[in-house]
Amino acid sequence: MSGPSLGRGSRVVLIGDSITDAGRLAEGEFGLGHGYAARVAGVCGRRGVTVLNRGVGGHRVVDLQARWDQDVLALEPDLVSIKIGINDTWRRYDAGDETSAEDFETGYRDLLDRTLAGAPRASIVLVEPFLVPVRTEQWGWREDLDPKIQVVRRLAGSYGLPRVATDGPFAQAVATSGLGPEAWAYDGVHPTPAGHGLLAEAWLKVVHLR
Repeated sequence: MSGPSLGRGSRVVLIGDSITDAGRLAEGEFGLGHGYAARVAGVCGRRGVTVLNRGVGGHRVVDLQARWDQDVLALEPDLVSIKIGINDTWRRYDAGDETSAEDFETGYRDLLDRTLAGAPRASIVLVEPFLVPVRTEQWGWREDLDPKIQVVRRLAGSYGLPRVATDGPFAQAVATSGLGPEAWAYDGVHPTPAGHGLLAEAWLKVVHLR
């Protein structure tokens, strides 16, 4: 579907995990970090659009649920961009703490329903989680992550929301650049500067500035 349009005076909240955070917490309340959020803000700022980064490293969908009122609804956004999911997979493999696709979907639906009720005029954009395997064992993570990516795609369809595709574009970048996966994500999860650039470009293709 066609993405939302933002103009002067609009307020955007980008929320998610460390991929969105990208160091913003060390910069204080209004920090943007060094990742795609800062790049998006740089473009949006030239049109008078304010971007707020509310990424927190390590967070999963349940963590977003816990801070949604404070970090999203209280900010009275005109657009909410949600980028979550990789830690819901990662914690299964590094800590034995699994989030099923069903629980992930239930939590994600809660975020969407609370936004529609608490900020009914706000647009919502869903950003897929992604994985760029750099270690052999990370290919096994696809068993857990792929159903969660499908959840985000299904929710975008059922709620009629625009979606920023990321998993496919990262795979294509690896396949066509000849640079290898580490050029796009250091550890398979956290983007390099090139990877953050790809994310920002994908986001700005979906969200239109006027």
